Amino acid sequence: MDKLLIRGGCPLHGEIRISGSKNSALPILAASLLSAEPIQLNNLPHLHDITTMLDLLGCLGAELTVGEKLTTQIDAANVNSFTAPYDLVKTMRASILVMGPLLSRFGEAQVAFPGGCAIGSRPVDIHLRGFEAMGADIVIEDGYINARAPVGGLRGATIFMETVTVGGTENLLMAAVLAKGETVLENAAREPEIVDLANCLVAMGARIEGIGSDTLRISGVDALHACDYTVMPDRIETGTYLAAAAATGGAIKLKQTDPRTLDAVLVKLEECGSDITTGDDWIELDSKGRRQRAVSVRTAPYPGFPTDMQAQFMALNTTAIGTAQVIETIFENRLIQTHEMNRMGAQISIEGNTALVNGVERLTGAPVMASDLRASASLVIAGLMAEGETVVDRIYHIDRGYECIEEKLQCLGANIRRISD
Repeated sequence: MDKLLIRGGCPLHGEIRISGSKNSALPILAASLLSAEPIQLNNLPHLHDITTMLDLLGCLGAELTVGEKLTTQIDAANVNSFTAPYDLVKTMRASILVMGPLLSRFGEAQVAFPGGCAIGSRPVDIHLRGFEAMGADIVIEDGYINARAPVGGLRGATIFMETVTVGGTENLLMAAVLAKGETVLENAAREPEIVDLANCLVAMGARIEGIGSDTLRISGVDALHACDYTVMPDRIETGTYLAAAAATGGAIKLKQTDPRTLDAVLVKLEECGSDITTGDDWIELDSKGRRQRAVSVRTAPYPGFPTDMQAQFMALNTTAIGTAQVIETIFENRLIQTHEMNRMGAQISIEGNTALVNGVERLTGAPVMASDLRASASLVIAGLMAEGETVVDRIYHIDRGYECIEEKLQCLGANIRRISD
């Protein structure tokens, strides 16, 4: 099993390119099942989760052509299976996103209950209730969700989602584009990745109003057509490298990114004491070589502070001046990285969904173990800050969401390398 060996104490300097968004690419790949014509996707990140989704599409019968830089053409004209098997689904929660497209275009779907990071309960009830509102019959049996559309296909419906859910919004949006009549999704999630998915669906011929708002109106069409679409930059990867630069006292420039999707993160980095400069597709951060100020964060659905950046800011706060509260409102188990940081000398206490972080002068390198994707990134940041040597174990988590993380950090001057047992 691979690990990351980090010798800390080097401020990050330089510039790197940001990869395509994992959280955008996965639903867009699933959306390719909605068309009988080829869909070409550009700027896909080279990640384990992307490979898993491509394997799943191939398992369903889609024909895949992968070109340079992971530009991929998906031809779903001859899909001949409507079952997403447990062996693929167990490793990636986003596998549930093939249910909406399969149910909408083919009238049936069988998807194993999904896996993914152990960050808490993420039930799919809202997905299933939405499908039922559109006329689908849902039966749960032997660990699989079995769904079947009524004769004539899914029907448009008004669906109020009692909790803001990114995956639920994506799944129901994809189901609605081929449904008969109009579907209204109320209390829809507004994340940039959902906007990206909606824009891709529109490029395929879907009719969607209210993109970027919490109410989506979808007028069903008979069929979707071919398109050539470029996936948005990864805002969480962007935020992770910015937090790492601020935490280590560095100065970096990130290219091929979109600062408009990161307002909540950039504001907090400026509160920490870093200077932020942005252009249309780049962001520069300069920490002035100073120890940052502690900054409290509270996670919330977009446009609030993203839960996927909470762990990285906790790492930054461990050596910041002052005390910060980190409040996690989305997932109940997403503060578990604190125990590993405390082993490195951090002073973090947890009460309920709140972590109180008292900044210390320095962290000390130690062997640590990752528990999920973003916790992995936070432990890498802690290792970059720490004196001495840190070994981050179970980095298969980080390979699910960060493309070539050690190579990119090396380009920024970090002393980091991958090792094997």
